[in-house]
Amino acid sequence: MAGPLLRRRAAAAAGTYASIALGFLGTVVAARMFSTQVLGLYAIVIASTGFFQALLDLTIEEALIKFGFRYIQREDWGRLRRLFRRTFVFKLAGAVLGAIALLVLALFAEPIFGHEQLRLPLALAALIPLLQSPEGISAVPLMLRGRYDLRGAFLALSMALRLAAIAAGASFGLAWTVAAIVVAQAAASLAIGLAGLAAFRRFPRADPRPLGEDAREIVRFVLQSSGATGAVSLRSTLTPLVLGIASTATQVGYFRVAQSPQQGFNAVSAPIRMVLLTEQTRDWERGHRERVFAGIRRYMLLAVLGALVLVPPLLALMPDVIRIVFEPKNLGAVTAARIVVLAGAVQFVVGWSKSFAVTSGRPQLRIWTHGLETVVLLPLAIVLGWRWGAAGAAGAVLASSVAFAIAWLVLLARIRREPAELPPAPPEPAVAATEARV
Repeated sequence: MAGPLLRRRAAAAAGTYASIALGFLGTVVAARMFSTQVLGLYAIVIASTGFFQALLDLTIEEALIKFGFRYIQREDWGRLRRLFRRTFVFKLAGAVLGAIALLVLALFAEPIFGHEQLRLPLALAALIPLLQSPEGISAVPLMLRGRYDLRGAFLALSMALRLAAIAAGASFGLAWTVAAIVVAQAAASLAIGLAGLAAFRRFPRADPRPLGEDAREIVRFVLQSSGATGAVSLRSTLTPLVLGIASTATQVGYFRVAQSPQQGFNAVSAPIRMVLLTEQTRDWERGHRERVFAGIRRYMLLAVLGALVLVPPLLALMPDVIRIVFEPKNLGAVTAARIVVLAGAVQFVVGWSKSFAVTSGRPQLRIWTHGLETVVLLPLAIVLGWRWGAAGAAGAVLASSVAFAIAWLVLLARIRREPAELPPAPPEPAVAATEARV
């Protein structure tokens, strides 16, 4: 058992690391092929897409994982199938809203950002939420079957296709680049969609049955997860947008380059977080709370040690890294990148928080913590970004990351002291048969 489990973890890590490396290469290719100003416009398009997609597209996947494991534990296959059918419709509706919001933003691109050439790229980007919405749901059956190795592989495939799209389209301009990304997203969603459908069909067949008393809890979970994702979108994607309004496209380009260290820290923790989400949610539903808390303690200890090793050389070598990787034209991002290194290290240490909110069935905690982070971030990003450009926005990211980490450490200590709940018991056969007839 340990052998296959370790191989899956290693494969998940390899796929996830590859996907983030490919995503980083996409940023490098864009930075080298675009001028700094066009890179800033590209960053605005990508940030706008991510912002509206996260804000308006309902976060269904976390509820599917949480309640999917619950129904698997209960062997309640009828409700598992009903859960997937119902949530797919809501996922598609949220994607439509995200697409509409991007089209509206495209109409007002010039008065908001001062660049008329953003209209067509933003209009093309409206297709991305529609095409990407099936990707997340399709990945859930793989996670429920413990195949996070396949999830990692499809993440790598998706980012490889996007990298190819950037490389092919950048020489023709921003609009062609976005159009190529749309095609790449369609191909990626189709591939994982077929794999997810095959994995879902391997669950025992059963007629869908009403969600019953779980329906209200599922709706609340989805709304809270979506609110948390919306708060995350305010933190991660709105910063380049407000910087583009408060400063210049060139400073947005510098900030895009400066975000690379943060992406690197996310790369280190991403496969670990994927494993934590799958295995700790399963342990929590089985009543093994102490195993979950022990895993978080181990993660934080290793993360602190890793940050102490990585941060000093990154700070010292940052000018050389930017000169070699992003070319000398982007050396204006050095100060911002050094500040983002510190912010990335802080976020790395509390990287367990996203999966733990789902594991413990408390998605509202992400609303509170990311809400606090956003309240700190956005005003500072506007004021400091107006005064010091990319470096000021990076300072706002660091301050908000510290506030976020402190909030989560306090919440973890409180949850740790709560009495444990008994795991849900599977339904009695006679009860299950009666409910199925109803």
